[in-house]
Amino acid sequence: MKFSHLHVHTQFSLLDGAASIPSLYKKAAADGQPALAITDHGNMFGVFKFVAEAGKLKNADGTPQVKPIVGCEFYVVNDRHKKAFTREDKDKRYHQLLLAKNAEGYKNLSKLCSLGYMEGFYSKYARIDKELIEKYHDGLIATTCCLGASVPQAIMRGGTDLTKAEEEFKWWLDLFGDDYYVEIQRHGIPEQEQVNAVLVKWARKYNVPIIASNDSHYVDQQDANAHDILLCINTGEKQSTPKADDSDDEVSQKGKRFAFYNDEFFFKTQAQMGTAFSDLPEALDNTNLIVDKVEVLKLKKDIMLPNYEIPAGFTDQDEYLKHLTYEGAMKRYLGEGNGGIDSLDLKIKERIDFELFTIRTMGFSGYFLITQDFINAGKAMGVLIGPGRGSAAGSVVAYCTGITNIDPIKYDLLFERFLNPDRKSMPDIDTDFDDEGRQKVIDYVVNKYGKNQVAQIITYGSMAAKSSIRDVARVMDLPLQEADRLAKLIPERPGIELGRILNAPTDGPGSLKQRENLSSDEIANVKALREVLESGELTADVLREAEKLEGSVRGTGVHAAGIIIAPSDLTDIIPVCISKESDLLLTQYDGKVIEDAGVIKMDFLGLKTLTIIRDALRMIKENHGTEIAIDDIPLDDLKTFGIYQRAETNGTFQFESAGMQKYLRELKADQFGDLIAMNALYRPGPLEYIPTFIKRKHGLEEIVYDLPEMEELLKETYGVTVYQEQVMLLSQKLAGFTKGDADVLRKAMGKKDRATLDKMKGKFLEGTAERGFDNKVCNKIWTDWEAFAQYAFNKSHSTCYAFVAYQTAWLKANYAPEFMASVLTHSQSSIDKITFFMEECRSMGIEVLGPDVNESGYQFTVNKRGQIRFGLGAVKGVGEAAVEAIVTGRNGEDGPYSNVFDLLRRVNLRSANKKAIESLAYAGAFDNLGIQRAHFFHTTGEGKPTYLESLIRYGQQYQDGADSAQVSMFDAVGDDSASIPEPTLPQIEAWSALEQLHYEKEVIGFYLSGHPLDDHRLEIKHLCTATLPDLKELDKLAGRDITFSGIVTKAEHRTAKSGKQFGILAVEDHFGTHEFMLFSEDYLKFKLYLTQGTLLLMKGRASMRTWGRDEGQMEFKLTNVELLSDARDKYITKINLKIEAGRMTEGVARELASILKASPGKCTVNLQLLSKHENIAIEAPSKTLNVTVTEELVRGLDGIVEIEWGMN
Repeated sequence: MKFSHLHVHTQFSLLDGAASIPSLYKKAAADGQPALAITDHGNMFGVFKFVAEAGKLKNADGTPQVKPIVGCEFYVVNDRHKKAFTREDKDKRYHQLLLAKNAEGYKNLSKLCSLGYMEGFYSKYARIDKELIEKYHDGLIATTCCLGASVPQAIMRGGTDLTKAEEEFKWWLDLFGDDYYVEIQRHGIPEQEQVNAVLVKWARKYNVPIIASNDSHYVDQQDANAHDILLCINTGEKQSTPKADDSDDEVSQKGKRFAFYNDEFFFKTQAQMGTAFSDLPEALDNTNLIVDKVEVLKLKKDIMLPNYEIPAGFTDQDEYLKHLTYEGAMKRYLGEGNGGIDSLDLKIKERIDFELFTIRTMGFSGYFLITQDFINAGKAMGVLIGPGRGSAAGSVVAYCTGITNIDPIKYDLLFERFLNPDRKSMPDIDTDFDDEGRQKVIDYVVNKYGKNQVAQIITYGSMAAKSSIRDVARVMDLPLQEADRLAKLIPERPGIELGRILNAPTDGPGSLKQRENLSSDEIANVKALREVLESGELTADVLREAEKLEGSVRGTGVHAAGIIIAPSDLTDIIPVCISKESDLLLTQYDGKVIEDAGVIKMDFLGLKTLTIIRDALRMIKENHGTEIAIDDIPLDDLKTFGIYQRAETNGTFQFESAGMQKYLRELKADQFGDLIAMNALYRPGPLEYIPTFIKRKHGLEEIVYDLPEMEELLKETYGVTVYQEQVMLLSQKLAGFTKGDADVLRKAMGKKDRATLDKMKGKFLEGTAERGFDNKVCNKIWTDWEAFAQYAFNKSHSTCYAFVAYQTAWLKANYAPEFMASVLTHSQSSIDKITFFMEECRSMGIEVLGPDVNESGYQFTVNKRGQIRFGLGAVKGVGEAAVEAIVTGRNGEDGPYSNVFDLLRRVNLRSANKKAIESLAYAGAFDNLGIQRAHFFHTTGEGKPTYLESLIRYGQQYQDGADSAQVSMFDAVGDDSASIPEPTLPQIEAWSALEQLHYEKEVIGFYLSGHPLDDHRLEIKHLCTATLPDLKELDKLAGRDITFSGIVTKAEHRTAKSGKQFGILAVEDHFGTHEFMLFSEDYLKFKLYLTQGTLLLMKGRASMRTWGRDEGQMEFKLTNVELLSDARDKYITKINLKIEAGRMTEGVARELASILKASPGKCTVNLQLLSKHENIAIEAPSKTLNVTVTEELVRGLDGIVEIEWGMN
């Protein structure tokens, strides 16, 4: 007798199921179970993977060893549309199991599951009702389900009167007939036994087959504790909280938590089920009735493209695509009105026709038409769209139809890298849009194809190694510090598995060292974790349970870019759901499998850089009256290459990292091809080839080709193989590979596919031998390719992104204020970035002015003097409505505001309310209206209004009077509003610079009009060796004593549970912030400096911890802290002056003496006279002239060009 589980929850029963799909199949197959069902709560998230997993375990005849049965445990309510409930009238949900018998059943299951979200979603539940079940029950099998279902619940409510319960039972029986089954579960729950007795009685009475099931939520009985922890993660409870008496998740009891009744809810073997149902063996055998009824579903389908309507006059999509391509080719290559298609260069015409033939043969014309349609529609709407992305830029058809904007022929980009006739797979055209424009294009697609045909793609947020440890630790009440320590021992590697960390060999074949490429430090951390595992402490239990729960699906999200466009209503094809994060439908299958389900996926990516470019272009047009076509800018602009040669790339795209800037200074790029190559080379692996590339460019290293025939294809990269396309073209040229063969070679090299590579190597050597090339040389070429080609980059993508990068550099070189203003606008979410880019502006000589009500817009703007003006929208408490009111007022017929009274008379004070005006005052937005910031907040006494409140009352009275005058019948009498007196400006002192900066930071987030450290730039320049952001990369500072400065922005004195005191010290400099924890001796030593607003000079050292739990970790230890104000006198004790003897004229000597005497003090002066001709230097220390190092002294010395000077 065989038994199959038909009531099974997987990890996709979110935070309720702890069974992975592979584990379930593995156990079912090992136990000889004929079938296995998936019945997750309210969703079908795991269905596609579930059916695909069954295909991995096959019998000799190709049938699955374990038949997959697709189902869902739905939430059924009386009315799915009802969304309002009270304490008395609760949302009562019943569980209901439905299984798909065949393809029609799968379609109806998907429909019900989709409509549960689309029409019935409430709280966190997708709900359906009987109306929907009646409509979509064909092809489905139903059971009486579990204790939470409508029939068992009616039985428990009925007590001795089961009339209504029996009516409920008959409703389901009448609807499903032979496809209705009585489901008996035995988990040792008293209520279950009561219900089972009635169900068995009715089964006999109505001749309904009885089936046995176990409400399976985890694989093995020993996983029960891990599952209980999962439930606690779901409800936010600690495991130590007492369990509720009622195991129903709908019922909450004060001070209790939801938990399962016992540990019987696991995936039992046939023997275990046989024991549980020894008195009712038919219930086990009857599961085969369902198994035999169910057809194996084929969910994998060919992609169905949405219908793209072609204009009249064209016979099919192929013909229309050809027409669009030819039209575009004539515009791109010939210009308007310069001849027909036959006037094209023959090479271009042949390439176009080859691509069109391939696209037609592969059946992808519709795909190209759909893509060019929404891209060109986006351009027509003013959306800034990237020049291309990925291998699609290798298509000349894509270029001619406007999909991409990079000429693949000019840059030797390959079509077969994008579409290979020998590799049947959908094209993949990803598109970059400016952030705001992306939504406009998505809206266009939705309007064109219909809301039910367009969806975003779901993502599953699973519990990774670190998050699993943290979640389990919280539930098991492990102290946060201990949880952090365990999590930090997990190597920072994407996809690292806790199971491998705890169990895999550390060395040898298949080890952590080999497969995960862990370093010796990381291996040391792994060993520390394994020691914890053997400790027998609570930490060990946390690791064991975390390992079991790793991979559990914690929740769902929305794919950042993926969009699905279906040929018909999506709910007829796949299950969908909804999300608060999107107005569109959401697929229930994720991006890894969605195309296998038969719908096309396109990536609509929002690229912030394009938004920066768009806004910069808008400002350029406003300020200069110049409309720039950014895709048409010259690629030989000397000013732009100057940006790259000097590595002044902060704020530009792709080329702004410190490492890249180092190489840019050496490279001295002078052609666009250099940028393409650097973009491809600057990544792990090929990075090591950059020095060779640079030396060969500058003739410092001989350019060598293994064969003369290779020069043509490697000349642009100075003999260094940089691109995958070079390998592909060389294989064709040297060995006669077809375009398809070349693409197979590229793919095999990238994936290190040894079997394919060995096969291709023979073909390569055979081809080169036929062409008379030396076998030894060709073997070397192949070996070099294998070593490098796995790192070689896609030239199409590199070219596209190098072009976007060049555009940003061109804007920075030619319209710096507008470009930097746009960069600042789109960095507002990060205080560190804003601070960094404001410093960049200062270094470029661009003044960044504070907010001003007469000049600022909502975002950063550029005024007529080329200064950047801070945006009003960046001030906390100032919304768009307030900014719009201020800008509208000054743009009216009365022009800019003449004073603060004028502003308050004219601005809509409902939009620009008290809070907004207060924040603007703190930020200095009224400074140019002849009023001090301190004025606004002055009050004549306690309980009296501030001057700001008086101003607002004045403005309101004026506006109320003006409004009443407009509707008065006695206009001729005069305007009462004119007689309202302006509040008298109080006679008070302005705030100090530090007080002003303090309030600025409160409303802006950082110091704007200056910085508390500005008066100490001299000390910082000569004494500091690092900035605070440098402390984020301690490895680079290892073993060095470093000095830095900062203002204290947070100072906290705390006491630990042990009774020991410690401190938290946060400091900020011009470039960023950093927080220090001070314990034990360090706290006692430095606690006097823990005062907010104090300016400090700090010293410390980064080194590796040699003891304790964090042994081997880098740590930074403060060694000295002192007041920055004392540093100048203490550390700057000598000024060293150097001058060429021949340049020491009487005039220079007189000017130098005058400057030095003007700043008397204690700092000694040393003059060194140099004679390079005679190679001598004479020291001349001053015995009588000592100075004080002041800003005036520094400016004076800087003004004498003949003198070099420094301090120590």
